Amino acid sequence: MRQSGLFFDSCPFKYLTHLDCPGCGFQRAVLALLQGNLTESFHLYPPAIPFLVSALATLTTYTLKLDKNSKTLKTMYVATGIIMVINYTYKIITHQLH
Repeated sequence: MRQSGLFFDSCPFKYLTHLDCPGCGFQRAVLALLQGNLTESFHLYPPAIPFLVSALATLTTYTLKLDKNSKTLKTMYVATGIIMVINYTYKIITHQLH
C-alpha cells in the first residue's frame, strides 16, 4: 500500500528500541479500513477492528448515558486486550518485529 503525502506519527517505543510496539500497524490498518480494504486492514493489524468497535461502543455508552459498567462493554475490552496480546506474542514468536 502506498501512502504518499500522508503523515503518520512515529512510535516512541520503536524509536527507542527499534522494535515494533504492541500497537504498531494500527494507523496503517485504519487507513486501509477507511479505503474499504478490510482484508488488508486485518493483515496489517488484526486488533484494529475490535479496538475500533470497542471505542465506538464506549463513545455510544457515554454519549447516550448508558450503563458504563455493563458486562458487554467489559467483555469487549477484555477481548480486545487478549487479541492485542495474542497478536504481539505471535509477532515475537515468528520474528516479525522490525
